[in-house]
Amino acid sequence: MSPEEIVDGQLAAYNAGDLEKFLGYYVEDVPVYAFPSGEILADRSGPAFRERYAKLFAASPDLHAELVSRVTQGRIVIDQERVTGFMGDEERTAVALYEVGAQRIERVWFAT
Repeated sequence: MSPEEIVDGQLAAYNAGDLEKFLGYYVEDVPVYAFPSGEILADRSGPAFRERYAKLFAASPDLHAELVSRVTQGRIVIDQERVTGFMGDEERTAVALYEVGAQRIERVWFAT
């Protein structure tokens, strides 16, 4: 799969609330960083990644991320998304930068 196909797959699994499928698009213990500082987000990285998304999916039955724009450069995919149904009825804009390996997302940066 191409980097875009991998990122598309995790987005579809996110929108379906399918935790196992969603996690399958990421390497185990994926590191998650703040952008632009590069600070590792310990509450979102490694083992906390699974726990965070399990809680999010359980608390957000109407969770949906709509792709607003995308930039792809080689293994890097940058998505801007409009997220609705976050933790109930919250709406937000998200920007994520994914570094994609041969089969999975290897690192993630979230704009803060």
